[in-house]
Amino acid sequence: MTTDTAKQEDAMSTATTPTRAPHSDVPTGHKPAEGRVGAGLFDPKQLLKSLPDAFRKLDPRVMIKSPVMFVVLVGSVLTTVFSFKDPTDWFGWTISAWLWLTVVFANLAEAVAEGRGKAQADTLRRAKTDTMARRMTGDAEEHVPGTELRIGDLVVCEAGDVIPGDGDVVEGVASVDESAITGESAPVIRESGGDRSAVTGGTKVLSDRVVIKITTKPGETFIDRMINLVEGAARQRTPNEIALNILLASLTIVFLLAVATLPPFAGYAGTHLTMVVLVALLVCLIPTTIGALLSAIGIAGMDRLVQRNVLAMSGRAVEAAGDVSTLLLDKTGTITLGNRQAAAFVPVEGATEAEVADAAQLSSLADETPEGRSVVVLAKERYGLRERVQGELSGAEWIAFTAQTRMSGVDVDGRKVRKGAAGSVIAWVREQGGTVAEDAGTLSDRISEAGGTPLLVAVEDAEGARILGVVHLKDVVKEGMRERFEELRRMGIRTVMITGDNPLTARAIAEEAGVDDFLAEATPEDKMALIKREQAGGKLVAMTGDGTNDAPALAQADVGVAMNTGTSAAKEAGNMVDLDSDPTKLIEIVEIGKQLLITRGALTTFSIANDVAKYFAIIPALFAAVYPGLDKLNIMGLSSPDSAILSAVVFNALIIIALVPLSLKGVRYRPVSADRMLRRNLTVYGLGGLIAPFIGIKLIDLLISLIPGIG
Repeated sequence: MTTDTAKQEDAMSTATTPTRAPHSDVPTGHKPAEGRVGAGLFDPKQLLKSLPDAFRKLDPRVMIKSPVMFVVLVGSVLTTVFSFKDPTDWFGWTISAWLWLTVVFANLAEAVAEGRGKAQADTLRRAKTDTMARRMTGDAEEHVPGTELRIGDLVVCEAGDVIPGDGDVVEGVASVDESAITGESAPVIRESGGDRSAVTGGTKVLSDRVVIKITTKPGETFIDRMINLVEGAARQRTPNEIALNILLASLTIVFLLAVATLPPFAGYAGTHLTMVVLVALLVCLIPTTIGALLSAIGIAGMDRLVQRNVLAMSGRAVEAAGDVSTLLLDKTGTITLGNRQAAAFVPVEGATEAEVADAAQLSSLADETPEGRSVVVLAKERYGLRERVQGELSGAEWIAFTAQTRMSGVDVDGRKVRKGAAGSVIAWVREQGGTVAEDAGTLSDRISEAGGTPLLVAVEDAEGARILGVVHLKDVVKEGMRERFEELRRMGIRTVMITGDNPLTARAIAEEAGVDDFLAEATPEDKMALIKREQAGGKLVAMTGDGTNDAPALAQADVGVAMNTGTSAAKEAGNMVDLDSDPTKLIEIVEIGKQLLITRGALTTFSIANDVAKYFAIIPALFAAVYPGLDKLNIMGLSSPDSAILSAVVFNALIIIALVPLSLKGVRYRPVSADRMLRRNLTVYGLGGLIAPFIGIKLIDLLISLIPGIG
């Protein structure tokens, strides 16, 4: 977040671009609702809620979106019609019933996945209220319904008011309750003039007074968009999903043509294949398993992000996260803890630590940043210096920090004290006619090489202008970051740390954290250029951002994750919004994206392997009586042609139900190389997909063979 703290911290290294300050209002201890992920179809309440939707989806206009299941629906209708011709045909009615169940089970998988989003949408609807707004017209205020607000309107909100629409705080600072959106009860701070200015309609002001500039039209607010997205109303099929649908449709057409050629062959061989048998054969041969689960897998992927308080604006973004090969991460607050603290006072030759501590504390009294306060505290604790207050220093002239001067200080009692970036302080000393200690630059470089930030402390008094020493600001790398980056490396993802620090400091932090590369003294233009270079090399790039100056890079990145605490411009530019405003969540997002792709690939492999096994169940049983040689292919030893067909149809329906929890929960992702992942996929899901039908169909056949008239 680019607060004044961030600006000062960053400008110590460069006068152009701020680094992010710590996320003071990032919720801690928030855990995703993972407990409900695996409940899937076997949650009775969810099942009952989703069942009506499953039947409503039998509408052909809905089913046509899935070519495979549309063919199954048509087949169900045909077998039902032909069964009416002979009401005593128990076999025909049984096949029809299981085909209808196959369609319903497929719809139920999608309905269960959508049901989770609808539960979230209901919560959001409760947060979305029609409120009265205090709109400013000149110096006066008028009370108008929130639905009448337009982009650019200014509204006033005080403690207890519900914010009437999305906007940016343009005046004041307030504590805001966003629990309706984020699920976190801890309030957050929203203020003007920084990158924590965005507010969301439906949230509540807890303290103080703010003026908000409305940035969205009624009905297009953030909550409205969230409701549409989590309900699935705005979900669009991703490129990979579309491509897989085309492949499945092509396979369906191929098998449809193949089955259409069987009646002439059967007639030539002296046997007869009924329409019920042909439809059952077609349904068993086409890839119904993955066709039934494909939509549910995509919806569940977005749902897993929602459970982690990340709102994906499109399924394309989730899918792109799975293919990301370059990850851009801010240093401050992401890789490091963010709050740089004074760790030591290092004097130059001829000065003492006590002199440096006294001058540093004096120059920091008006500095309310975490860094400034840490200087005051360190001087008090380590050197026993009393924490003076500004009021005690009569006649003092405080020098505020600016991005241009890159230093701050105070003029008091005939002394001038300055603290700031090395280059700026050295230039100030020379302007005052003083001399620069020879070891000042060496000490600064040593601290930078160690990953710290050096702040030079200088004074001008009766002895002239001179540098006293260096304040060592230390930023700590978060625990476990090196291991996380090692995992990403095994996933084939290159990590790049973005920072406004000088190259020496950036290199030290990068080595300690274990990132692959870094970009120091980064400006918004530098970020854009880096993203474009990576994309020109055929790579997909993900990054996080929160400020207006991050918006161009977020829009350019393939996966742009905007922080909820950030500006409206950043949230509009990104294709994901992290409601917890935790930049490290980008790593989880990539893992969820990869899990989505792996789940889709694994179940596709399983489905195709299933179909291959079903060929051995049905084809030999159909023609063994005419061509006895085919009986050798009847590996399962199925009792009769009717039993073989019915067993395959029943297994075809039941396997969809069995795989619904896996499609919703997702295949467990492990950070391994692509070739190892492929081998594991083929071994577990390919071989498993071949073996499962042999066992399942045989067991069903044994049960069916006990039924009189079938066995």
